[in-house]
Amino acid sequence: MFARLLIANRGEIACRVIRTARRLGIRTVAVYSDADADARHVRLADEARRIGPARARDSYLSAERLLEAAAAAGADAIHPGYGFLSENAEFASGCAARGIAFVGPPAAAIAAMGSKSAAKEAMRRAGVPVLPGYQGEDQSLERLHREALALGFPLIIKPSGGGGGKGMQIVRAAGDLDAALGAARRLAASAFADASLLLERYLGAPRHVEVQVLCDAHGTARHLGTRDCSVQRRHQKLIEEAPAPDLPAALRERLHAAALTVARTVGYVNAGTVEFLIADGEFWFMEMNTRLQVEHGVTERIHGIDLVEWQLRIAAGEPLTLAEHETLARGHAIEARVCAEDPAEGFAPSAGRLERLRWPAETDRLRVDAGFDAGDEVSSHYDSLLGKLIASGEDRRAAIATLIDGLEAFRVVGVASNAGWLAEALATPAFSARVPTTRFVEDHPALGAVEPDATAEELALAAAAIAAGLDVPATGETAPWAARDAFRVNLPPIQTLRLRTAAESQSVELCREGAGWQVRGRFGERRLRFAPGADAHTLDAWIDGVRRRVDWARLDERLILWRGAARVAIAIEDPRRGAARATAKEGELVARLPGTVVAVPVAVGARVEAGATLLVVEAMKMEHAIRAPHAGVVRAVHFAVGARVTEGAVLVDLEARAADGAGGDSGAPGA
Repeated sequence: MFARLLIANRGEIACRVIRTARRLGIRTVAVYSDADADARHVRLADEARRIGPARARDSYLSAERLLEAAAAAGADAIHPGYGFLSENAEFASGCAARGIAFVGPPAAAIAAMGSKSAAKEAMRRAGVPVLPGYQGEDQSLERLHREALALGFPLIIKPSGGGGGKGMQIVRAAGDLDAALGAARRLAASAFADASLLLERYLGAPRHVEVQVLCDAHGTARHLGTRDCSVQRRHQKLIEEAPAPDLPAALRERLHAAALTVARTVGYVNAGTVEFLIADGEFWFMEMNTRLQVEHGVTERIHGIDLVEWQLRIAAGEPLTLAEHETLARGHAIEARVCAEDPAEGFAPSAGRLERLRWPAETDRLRVDAGFDAGDEVSSHYDSLLGKLIASGEDRRAAIATLIDGLEAFRVVGVASNAGWLAEALATPAFSARVPTTRFVEDHPALGAVEPDATAEELALAAAAIAAGLDVPATGETAPWAARDAFRVNLPPIQTLRLRTAAESQSVELCREGAGWQVRGRFGERRLRFAPGADAHTLDAWIDGVRRRVDWARLDERLILWRGAARVAIAIEDPRRGAARATAKEGELVARLPGTVVAVPVAVGARVEAGATLLVVEAMKMEHAIRAPHAGVVRAVHFAVGARVTEGAVLVDLEARAADGAGGDSGAPGA
């Protein structure tokens, strides 16, 4: 077994690999960019080495810097994790050339599957079903355009050199084709350093099912059953489960056999995943991920094995000793990817400091694979994954219930999160009582689309907590002017707050009553008292005699309460500040995240219609189109292609066209 392992990755997967390596007695070496100098994986590793600036291509995507770090640290193996260089054949070859074991397949197997185009042709020859499409070497836009028209619509464009859903574009009409080709090519070059594309028939509502395989260097290959990964946004998975539910036994066996055929065809060694689309009882090969999958944890839970441990053992030359009976699944497991993103804003990623972060407690039925701790910074340079919750049970229903409980115990302040959306999605009958397809997110736009409004009890509780000073640190002052009980000479101790919820703004009146408070507002009247909870962010509250345990946090001018997994935000309005709140001026479109401008399809003076793309910003490994909120004339474009923009930066000035009667509030949509 290896003595020292360098992990050529960051975030959740780096932390995950460290956990197994530590159990096996292997010393770990983390790498970090300038953006990750204080990251959780850096703190967990035995040693950490800087590999460059924040931009991924200068750090985590630099094979030379990673290999130099491994040599300097005396590492005898490199684990690539997933993403970045995990499926880069040249990186695997570079490891071998330096006598460092690559914890993954041989370079030849990566190369065979590294081009989706070549892989599909090889699988077609091997008898594995593939969808019709174009995977040719001629990558000119003219040829791609011509082949797309011949294939017909809808179709999907995919980067040939990478996976993870990055860069994929669905095209439903010929008029959208050129813009989609351009976007796919930019993202392919940025994420995978390979701008080549493939075209494929698009299935409207298939299931996304994959098969986990393990293969050693001695000719033994095993499958570890199926996973269903159909719930996705932007072609990236949100919820995964194993085994894939509601598959006929014969179809399941055909999938297992096809996956092993794929692995053997390319001489595969180590852990890998073969992905398929399923519709109308048939399946088609999509791709093989020549690495560990994000969702490997659900397979581990139902099979009782550690896939990272087997990756290391196989890379060290050990034989795969798992017998057939040891790979039988027991029970059901389901995973939710908890991300820093806002479902109400189209799952737009969110970046910032994690002012508060609490993961649920691990149990024998709930596993937490965390990538961040409270106080860490979620950078705009990388993807939005915070961590994963993996639940297991004797059946699917039990696993779903455990996962919802875990999501309802998760707390984060400082960035938006999809935890509330995930809990709501898991509970909806369209998921819990039926098997979802890849259209699940699209078919349920109301999930997480509206910020939950405060109930009367929550509003009263927030007002009393603020009035009682529970939202500010204790100062130890005992002077009369430090008191917060609304004392007034010869008058009742009454004070008034103005609070704004998702639905409205209203005044709330509070009167001190002994150890408690009487609260009045448009909602009526409530009586409250408090007792401290288990920590500074938990209260035991008695509201009209009914006890509730409440999680809460204060962030700037907002008090945040939790209702299950959903966050309820209540803003504290300061009348001294009036309405002069800083906002973008009318007609200014601003960036919601720091990022890089990758396209400016309009010129100053251009007349555009509502919804037209004015500028495209790449942030957190995705492209975000800045669209016109109304018809108008472009008066200024403040950034050129390649420029870095900060959060809140004004990107474009758009003057409404008076002739259209569109001179009202433009809002401030952004990246």
